[in-house]
Amino acid sequence: MDEISKFIVEIDRLQVSNKKDFLTIQRDFARGTDRSFFTNDKLLESYHKLVSKKIIKSSETLERLLTLKSTRSNSGIVVISVLTKPYECPGKCLYCPSEADMPKSYLAKEPAVMRAITCKFDPYLQVESRLRALKAVGHSTDKINIRIVGGTWSYYPASYQSWFVRRLFQAANVSSHESIVASHEKNYEILKQVQDDRKNGLENLQRENETAAHRIVEISVETRQDYIDKKEIIRLRKFGVTKVELGVQSIYDDVLEINKRGNNTQDTIDATKMLKAAGFKVSYQMMLNLPGSNARRDVAMFKELFANPDYQPDHLKIYPLALVKEAPVYKLYQQGKFKPYTKEELIEVIKEIKQFIPYYTRIERVIRDIPAEYIVEGGAMVSNLRQEVLKVMEQENLKCKCIRCREVKATFEKDEPFQLFHTKYESSVGAEYFLSVESSDRSKLYSMCRLTLPNDTHEVAFRVLKNTAIVREIHTYGPQMSIGQNRIDAAQHQGFGKMLMAEAERIAQEDGKYNKIAVIAGIGVREYFRKLGYVLAQGYMTKNLSSINTKYDKN
Repeated sequence: MDEISKFIVEIDRLQVSNKKDFLTIQRDFARGTDRSFFTNDKLLESYHKLVSKKIIKSSETLERLLTLKSTRSNSGIVVISVLTKPYECPGKCLYCPSEADMPKSYLAKEPAVMRAITCKFDPYLQVESRLRALKAVGHSTDKINIRIVGGTWSYYPASYQSWFVRRLFQAANVSSHESIVASHEKNYEILKQVQDDRKNGLENLQRENETAAHRIVEISVETRQDYIDKKEIIRLRKFGVTKVELGVQSIYDDVLEINKRGNNTQDTIDATKMLKAAGFKVSYQMMLNLPGSNARRDVAMFKELFANPDYQPDHLKIYPLALVKEAPVYKLYQQGKFKPYTKEELIEVIKEIKQFIPYYTRIERVIRDIPAEYIVEGGAMVSNLRQEVLKVMEQENLKCKCIRCREVKATFEKDEPFQLFHTKYESSVGAEYFLSVESSDRSKLYSMCRLTLPNDTHEVAFRVLKNTAIVREIHTYGPQMSIGQNRIDAAQHQGFGKMLMAEAERIAQEDGKYNKIAVIAGIGVREYFRKLGYVLAQGYMTKNLSSINTKYDKN
């Protein structure tokens, strides 16, 4: 038995259950054998061999200890970013970098871009390689979230969009990713040949994914708000998209004009309303430090996002302007007409913003993942900016109520008391309910559901949504559990989702204006909703409210 196998057998014998003890024993083992630490991928490989040879028994605890970067799945889902090919962009934004042979606004040395380049921007190969990498370090990959990023999605040719999405589903539907593609160069020409026949038609691929080994539970796209109309919404739903990231950047028309954005605030308002009315989750990409704005206006802008019903984004990405030579704004900097925020200024602005973010919004990011070597000057060079902001807030005894700051991460105490909360607010579509299972002090968020009760359902993109209440999102946090797996120390698969759906059904039924309730469910979670009595109609999982028994045991 080799040294790495001996180490795993010893860890198993001692029944080590936490990372601290695990690292202590590995440190002692390394010191005693005069060697460096074992890498997690090698540990996992050896563990699986020992289990297959029946030298040790399979152990969820041991697998968790061996999993590298567990934060990638601690929000309850594994995210895979897939880049579109380089293509022309309709925008001429001052802040947007442009590099040869790259999608607009993306740079060659960004991590996700480097992976895409290796895969020749083929979506199949990008998904396949990420699935292999995630599995190699112990992550469950049976539920995946696909982020389509790159240029403006809605500007790409319809034929390319269709091909791209089919390739995503083909990659996810492959039952095993144990075999490594030896050469992307060799296989590229074969893999890119998609026959649009019955077998590889999108509807069939989606139907297959409902019970596939790697179920796509969410697809999101990045696009411009001035490209959102009824036709685009219908196309997005056909692809299985459930979330749209809008490049809002600013809600000040003068700032948008100065930065040559090419759209205005009304475009954002209209797009937000249309998307929510169709059930989409809406994410805003907002920028700090744009030419024409300042720290005071930046903070006021975020206050307006949640004071004004026309906005109310579900998710936020805060992107401080990164000053790079590849963007037109660099010329303004050279002329002394623009200066980026310092690290201290940036921390102060974000600290102020985070204090009034409501319970129902998730701040996904506070900085763009651009390598510091590209950035000329400014606080955007700080890659761990979120941690720096939270450190300052902790020192000043300040709290952020956003979903990400409260979502339960690694553990769930089974006996810990929890409450069902209703947070109601108004949006341009109608009444919004953020239903959540949380600790009594609301410091820990276990599960959540977004229910929308539209004011007017006459002008909807789909007939099925007429006189219909809509569940736009339902999610349980904590370590991702494989389908059918249960753990007493994890929030997933504890029945929280069923409880929240029952509550959403009760509210919709008691309102009295709606005949049905619909869920904009990802393809890979359709089976879950079928078990709750929902049926598929025009891409949505629906249930007649008249058939619902709203009595539910909340205990």
